[in-house]
Amino acid sequence: MPQPTPAQPEDAPQAAAAPLTPAEVTAVRADFPYLERPARNGEALAYLDWAATSQKPAAVIAAEADFYRRSNGAAGRSTYQLADEATAALEDARDAVAGFVGARGSQLVFTKNATEAINLVALAIGHASLGRPAGHGGSASATDASARLRIGAGDEIVVTVAEHHANLVPWQELAARTGATLRWLRLREDGRIDPGAIGAITDRTKILALTHASNVSGAITPLEEILPAARSAGALVVLDTCQSSAHLPLDFAALSAVGVDAMVLSSHKMLGPTGIGALVATEELLDAMPPVMTGGSMIETVTMESSTYMPAPARFEAGSQPVAQAVGWHAAVDYLAGLGMDRLHATEQGLLERALRGMAEVPGLRILGPAQAAGRVGVVAFTLEGVHPHDVGQVLDAAGVAVRTGHHCAQPIHAHFKVPSSARISFGPTTTPEDIDRFLAAVADVRGYFQR
Repeated sequence: MPQPTPAQPEDAPQAAAAPLTPAEVTAVRADFPYLERPARNGEALAYLDWAATSQKPAAVIAAEADFYRRSNGAAGRSTYQLADEATAALEDARDAVAGFVGARGSQLVFTKNATEAINLVALAIGHASLGRPAGHGGSASATDASARLRIGAGDEIVVTVAEHHANLVPWQELAARTGATLRWLRLREDGRIDPGAIGAITDRTKILALTHASNVSGAITPLEEILPAARSAGALVVLDTCQSSAHLPLDFAALSAVGVDAMVLSSHKMLGPTGIGALVATEELLDAMPPVMTGGSMIETVTMESSTYMPAPARFEAGSQPVAQAVGWHAAVDYLAGLGMDRLHATEQGLLERALRGMAEVPGLRILGPAQAAGRVGVVAFTLEGVHPHDVGQVLDAAGVAVRTGHHCAQPIHAHFKVPSSARISFGPTTTPEDIDRFLAAVADVRGYFQR
């Protein structure tokens, strides 16, 4: 695996990151066991579904397995050696994942996935709106802080038409429960957020929940244009980084400085295991949020009449934690850091340009999203005239090319493009120009296959 690029002094000019060299990509591919098995057609698999779930390097698989072999114990629940090792592994993983995105360990709450992380915030706001304090019997200051989260009739929640259902449905439910009004930022024809729609953020806006990069159009949200309005309104900002964290370097400290209160992460899209995600949030927000899941490990004192709760992040981590998955995620972010997210992004930009250029030449193919690589990540949804996306996926699979088909848990943006579903390619660290060329050759033959 390539070694990390030495950090530059803070005052040094930042040169554009260099893409991974072909030799480096070859070395990376050797780290991924999935490439050892052939595709359905007997050839090497061109895996182009990283936006749905990433493949795992051997280091991640080994880290999780090694934890079970050597250090499995009840994390946070005893003082024997295995338990101490499990506890240390969990907290080391917390610090590593948080540090990878420019946050502190005290700002990261482990969840089972990013969807749960968004629901955690939405449900906590709902509890606060009912007057439940963060400490549930704790200090008066915690009660006062939770007042910021209270929402009701006359208040507004703003999302965008580009959202994954995980960052839309929880807010629909919160609006229904509290009487708040749900509004949304509309999109331009190419799927980017319309700058003229920012006026939907007003002094009534209490929450702004938006994607950092669309899982359909690939468009990167222009936060610099949107956040000033949210900050002026005093709105709580929740950022879905499930796609951007897999493609771009992130810095939560910088994001929080310009108005982002929370962001969510998904391990399995970042080379890590399934079954674990995270909420990363400011200490102010975490201190204000009342607990949602209750039970063991998140309590201070329990009597038959009442309970008091631990400070964040423990307050939001009831029950046994996915320690082995956290260990695997730790290995994943170490691996990504070794590659360099800026270099990965530069590599993907070259692949994206190649794909967009080739797709534009395929008769009947429509790209759902911007036609240029600038301002987008390596995610491209498309349709083929006269062919259902599922049929597209099956023909590509027969050619050894794996893509996603369906509505990608994002029906509103498909409605914006006036299609019910699409096929989608997306890139990861093992993707090569040859993978792109195999896809282009196979997709160019799809319509002809159905006309034979």
